[in-house]
Amino acid sequence: MQTRPKHIAMIMDGNGRWAKKRLLPRAVGHVRGSSNVRSIVQVCVEHGVEYLTLFAFSTENWRRPEDEVSTLMDLFIQYLDKEVGEMKAAGIRFRMIGERSAFSASLQERIASAERETSQNTKLHLTVAANYGGQWDILKATQLWAQENPNTSLSLLEPQELKNYLSTRELPDPDLLIRTGGESRLSNFLLWQMAYTELYFTDTYWPEFDRAELEIALDWFSKRVRRFGQTDEQVLEEN
Repeated sequence: MQTRPKHIAMIMDGNGRWAKKRLLPRAVGHVRGSSNVRSIVQVCVEHGVEYLTLFAFSTENWRRPEDEVSTLMDLFIQYLDKEVGEMKAAGIRFRMIGERSAFSASLQERIASAERETSQNTKLHLTVAANYGGQWDILKATQLWAQENPNTSLSLLEPQELKNYLSTRELPDPDLLIRTGGESRLSNFLLWQMAYTELYFTDTYWPEFDRAELEIALDWFSKRVRRFGQTDEQVLEEN
């Protein structure tokens, strides 16, 4: 029985509601939530988590008010400017998944630079999903497969083969999803990859999701029996 997740995925939800509860602008919640990423990354490193994937901005988030989207883009730039050096020194590899062509040239350059500078790191693989959607990912993977296999019927495409065309092809599937903010849905995040992921939902808003909250989630995960289609008896026998 696996007691610690190798790969954690997180939907960092509740920044705006955290701010609203305190009669503050939503932007303040996003700033506070952005500053929380560093501490959560550190806890993951301490617990031996190898992969952490954060849902920062979905393909649907463009529908939000223009000033809020602008704040989120600025925070992304500030995060990269501030953290890349420390990630490189700490052995953390940075990746971004999602359609980056919609971002400004400046942000695209920073993303590419962060990926290059940390490409040799292996202690923690930090992936940020931005302008990302699970449906987009599956569709894009199918299109790429078809382009590379023009004379092969789509009916012959196998799940494992399609997995090799997803934006997460270099990552193992998540063992644990944590969603903060009181919502209990996937919101188009890693839909293919989370077929057998353990789903943990908490009412705690992302700006308040601290070390103690993460350790509660890890403890919850340690008590799960991951069957992958098998019976309890089969799982216990294997372990």
